[in-house]
Amino acid sequence: MPLTGSFKTLLLRGLLAGLIAGLLAATVGYFIGEPHIEAAIAIEEAGSGGHSHGTVEDQAHDEEPLVSRSGQQAGQFLALALAGMAFGAIFAAVVNTARRFTTLSGPRLSLIAASLAWVAIVVVPFFKYPANPPAVGDPETIDQRTWLWVAVVVLGLLAVAAAVAAYRVLAGQLDSFRLIAAVAAFVLVTTAGYVLLPGVNEVSDDFPATLLWQFRVASLAETATLWAALGLAFAALTEWSSARSTPVAREVATSG
Repeated sequence: MPLTGSFKTLLLRGLLAGLIAGLLAATVGYFIGEPHIEAAIAIEEAGSGGHSHGTVEDQAHDEEPLVSRSGQQAGQFLALALAGMAFGAIFAAVVNTARRFTTLSGPRLSLIAASLAWVAIVVVPFFKYPANPPAVGDPETIDQRTWLWVAVVVLGLLAVAAAVAAYRVLAGQLDSFRLIAAVAAFVLVTTAGYVLLPGVNEVSDDFPATLLWQFRVASLAETATLWAALGLAFAALTEWSSARSTPVAREVATSG
């Protein structure tokens, strides 16, 4: 059954699904990611302590942070809840537009849209500029790295758009051929972007490789939880709404 309902209904559904997804992602981040962040912070503090010369800058560096670690951990739940709701609102807008061009059922459209969003916003950037723990990265290059991350997110969106366009252009062809064309378009755009964008590697040789990749995998698990939960929650709410409206519609039709 195609996705139905007004944009306001979809928007409210997206906000609720995003809130659920954000809280679940924060929970995953707390139990899986936080231990690696703590380990990275310990390495950073040990390194800075070993190079202290008693200067004013060093003393300022050693002061207590404005927000404690417990406060940061609690803030992560709030931040991801708000981010999830923002993504949910954007997701609802995208689904509202996409339903005009497809006959997919509401739940299936929701799950496909969430999967494509995760690939575009998370997977493509991850393999070019993977997430790094707090102890990694030069503070002086943070602006440059931020803009490069924005650029690779745009690349991911373009790559997914190219894949969807290739799949739609070949309507009427064999499904396997359409999928191959979509994957080829995605890989072509992604590869071209990877070649054009500069590389960034600010990981010191003495940083533990195991901890680095444990942090990156935890980060990937957190974002996967966010988008999977968003798609599943939106799909579940869509099915629940359809199940509630169907008996009413039948009763009205019968009484008429």
